[in-house]
Amino acid sequence: MIKKVIAIALLILAIYWSFSALMPQKVSDIDADRNSFSTARALVHLEAISKQPHYVGSEEHTVIKDYITKELQKLGLETEIQDGYDISRWGNLSKPKNILARIKGSDNSKALLLLSHYDSSPHSSFGASDAGSGVVTILEGLRTFLSEGEIPKNDIIVLITDSEELGLNGASLFVNKHPWAKDVGLVLNFEARGSGGPSYMLIETNGGNANLMKQFVEANPKFPVANSLAYSIYKMLPNDTDLTRFRVDGDIDGFNFAFIDDHYDYHTALDTYERLDRNTLEHQGSYLMPLLNYFSQANLNNIKSDEDYIYFNAPLVKTVIYPFGWIFPMLFLATILFIGLIIYGKRKRKLHFREIIKGFIAFTSSLIVSGVFAFVFWKYVILALYPHYKEMLHGFTYNGHTYIWAFVLLSVAICFWIYSRFYKARNTNSLLIAPILYWLLICAYIAFELKGASFFIIPVFFALLSLFILIKQGRPSLIIMALLCFPVLLIMSPFVKMFPVGLGLKILFVSSILVVLIFGFLLPVFGFFRHKKRWSYLFFGLAFMALILAHFNSNFSEDRPKPNSIVYMLDADNNSAKWITYDTKLDDWTQHFLGQNPDNINSNNTISSKYSSGFTYSNDTDLKPLVYPTFEVYKDTIIDDKRHVSIYVESKRPVNRYEVFSSESNNFYTFKINGVSPKRAKGDIFAFQNTYRNRLFSYYVSDNEPLTMEFSIPKDQTTKFELYESSFDLLNNRHFKIPDRERSMIPKPFILNDAVIIKKTISID
Repeated sequence: MIKKVIAIALLILAIYWSFSALMPQKVSDIDADRNSFSTARALVHLEAISKQPHYVGSEEHTVIKDYITKELQKLGLETEIQDGYDISRWGNLSKPKNILARIKGSDNSKALLLLSHYDSSPHSSFGASDAGSGVVTILEGLRTFLSEGEIPKNDIIVLITDSEELGLNGASLFVNKHPWAKDVGLVLNFEARGSGGPSYMLIETNGGNANLMKQFVEANPKFPVANSLAYSIYKMLPNDTDLTRFRVDGDIDGFNFAFIDDHYDYHTALDTYERLDRNTLEHQGSYLMPLLNYFSQANLNNIKSDEDYIYFNAPLVKTVIYPFGWIFPMLFLATILFIGLIIYGKRKRKLHFREIIKGFIAFTSSLIVSGVFAFVFWKYVILALYPHYKEMLHGFTYNGHTYIWAFVLLSVAICFWIYSRFYKARNTNSLLIAPILYWLLICAYIAFELKGASFFIIPVFFALLSLFILIKQGRPSLIIMALLCFPVLLIMSPFVKMFPVGLGLKILFVSSILVVLIFGFLLPVFGFFRHKKRWSYLFFGLAFMALILAHFNSNFSEDRPKPNSIVYMLDADNNSAKWITYDTKLDDWTQHFLGQNPDNINSNNTISSKYSSGFTYSNDTDLKPLVYPTFEVYKDTIIDDKRHVSIYVESKRPVNRYEVFSSESNNFYTFKINGVSPKRAKGDIFAFQNTYRNRLFSYYVSDNEPLTMEFSIPKDQTTKFELYESSFDLLNNRHFKIPDRERSMIPKPFILNDAVIIKKTISID
């Protein structure tokens, strides 16, 4: 009994250690040595730059730009501002104002670039985490580095970009237009997609990562959280950072450092100074300082490589790396050992065919039941019981961590319950065959399709060692068996949390499947537990308690505010106006505008969100005396078969954004917006050849600068543009009396919100 208790304690310790070792547990204070990074000193900057939303075009945006510039100058650096129009591949045009500085190195070699962005997401986010945390990490890191008084070998370029939130425009402007871009050998980029948790290292490279990983390991950051699977998944997702522009446009390699937990704060009014996890900021500093010291002296001409490395982190060993070339030899070796152990076990009469079949039934059933139950339970039960969860567009609820606990406990309970039906004295050896074979099949698939995850083979070797001991000894020490379970728990446990945190709670079924896979390798311990059904009842009870706790935290409150939306749209073509929302479930505040029975909206021209959300409901309302935009056709000529047209659009009120739509049947041979041509896919004959819902582009306005469009079209084409001119001032516009949101509400992120929109048609007959 005592050995069982010790074994369970060891397994719990391994799980705890796998998470606690990911990031610092102590935060450096304001009195830290002047030659060391201090999170408390970085927080002084963060408090200053996150007092108000500072999206592109806002007054506070200029205030923050000036603050960062002055702080760099206080460090003795000469600064410059780079500005100019840029359009993203998503069709978002803006005029970023990048902040630049440069520390001269002793050699004429490639430069190290420190990167983050200072604009916040439009329009309600305070930008403390995203990416004020990155800015202040760099400011405090530079102060620490310069206090040493040493001259680096490589130049150090500081780039605090603008318009990252709009489409990576500032990074694109630097990489494609600034002369310093050609000097850059490596980039360190600091980002955020939440307000807490460990910061993950993700590589951006067009080639192999071998040299990057070797030097990352040599730099020896204290709390590395990095694995080649995470980047393999990252490359599949539509989430880019400024560093992507360096890789794609400039073939410049780099490291991203981004934290993603507390995802519910991302791009919201909750992204504040108070809510940023201090340990997370300490983690960012623990990356920057060793890497800055190392790469400021390293040869950045030798970063490129044709070889890829597998890499993963674990306590004690930090970052483990090995070549892709080892993938198949390791898989082959594990397979041979597995086959050899089966033969050895049969000869020793310690493996029995009937028990092995039972093991396959138990493990397969556990995988299917856990995975299917988690998928169905979340999608068709939880979301049906709590439909308001859908208002959180990023898919991670305030009680999301409780749901992760609940589904993990349910999966463990299912495993114990199913295995309780197959328990037999001394059949643990045979039961372990199925999990090992499943893992080997997964590793074989990974070897061909998802090479970055090939470190999954590491726990297999320890499972094979456990199988050997089980065959040889029959009933080995549970403490030794528990210690052999450490690798699977230390390496794999963080993924159980990482997947739903990073990809949303809809992916909980993946966590459930992963729990079963881990459970399979814990059979050398749990296989000897006679009363598995009692354990299943215990875990079912704990899971039920977690679900009850999630229920009591399911409603919105001041601590967990409901995201909601409202915009006022005036149609200047027919002199009508509507209140419009993106919400699927109306509340008291939105019903104040929309009433009890609003109209459903079905429109091709949808000002969509990051998560493809469109308008849902509308309600007719009174016209307000708003000043309409004006336009002038100042060029209209026909040359051969083409008509060349130039249009000048001017707003008569302070505006933040233009959205322009035109029928997908229209053809544009050429097109320029404020002198910039939109991106074209390879082989496209026309501009905007593959539009989505008729959208051409968005223009985010700075300094109230007008919109110009120059284009050429077939001479007989009748062309109409639908222009949506938006200002983010609905709440304080003098023409409206908008009641304050309740304290349990916040503006919904990722959409056009709290805006006054004027729609106007421009016709070229």
